Amino acid sequence: MDFVMEMIYAYARQVILSIVFLVVGLSVIKKIAAIIAAKMDKSEMDQSLKSFLIPMTRIILQVLLVISIVSMLGAEMTSFIAVLGAMGFAIGLALQGSLSNFAGGVLILTLRPFKVGDYIEAAGFGGTVKEIQVFYTTLNTPDNRKIIIPNANLSNSSAVNYSSYDTRRVDFKFGVGYGDDVQKVKEVLRRIAEEHPLVMKEPAPMIVLGEHGDSAIVFYFRVWCQAQDYWTIYFQMMEKVKETFDQEGINIPYPQMDLHMQQQM
Repeated sequence: MDFVMEMIYAYARQVILSIVFLVVGLSVIKKIAAIIAAKMDKSEMDQSLKSFLIPMTRIILQVLLVISIVSMLGAEMTSFIAVLGAMGFAIGLALQGSLSNFAGGVLILTLRPFKVGDYIEAAGFGGTVKEIQVFYTTLNTPDNRKIIIPNANLSNSSAVNYSSYDTRRVDFKFGVGYGDDVQKVKEVLRRIAEEHPLVMKEPAPMIVLGEHGDSAIVFYFRVWCQAQDYWTIYFQMMEKVKETFDQEGINIPYPQMDLHMQQQM
């Protein structure tokens, strides 16, 4: 009975100490993660790295805490590591997709094809990158929808990043009647570009006759601007060109077809 009581006392003490160590350890990990997050907020570190490194740091510390507690309980570390390795292999097979997403997240943060705040099109979706997490990347669409895309899909498919450069080119096509004066149309478009305050002087706007359409001749009108002004210029130019063409008497024809009818006797 004395031996049994000693065993119970010894193991009970270890269990209690392990529970206390677990509670204290989780509290310390939480505080460490908060301190790291505060330090990152004060630094100029990319938001993408912040959202990835903080959860990873928490997971690594928690794994180390569990290993320490198992060691406190008297388990053989060699055997425990072997069991942990076997469990990791089994879990890896069961979570192949999640591991692929994790690897994709590492690739995205290493190669940096995009970052938080960029507007991208990828995996069939378009939106502003809000978060790059360990397994998923979150986009916010212009109509305020939340899109969650697995990182494996993003890292293994093509992506268009509209925010990589400070400037963008806005492309227009304007059709006018075949009877309108080509040089006058070009001069009107050039004046519109020069008068718009958001259109860049360099590179200079490009205005050329690009197509002979079925019912109109089509001018290619291309101007450069700051990336954040793209849609502002696009909508303002569409309205301004219509108003100016009407004032200058330049015809914007409807699609039309000439029919020739022959009467057979």
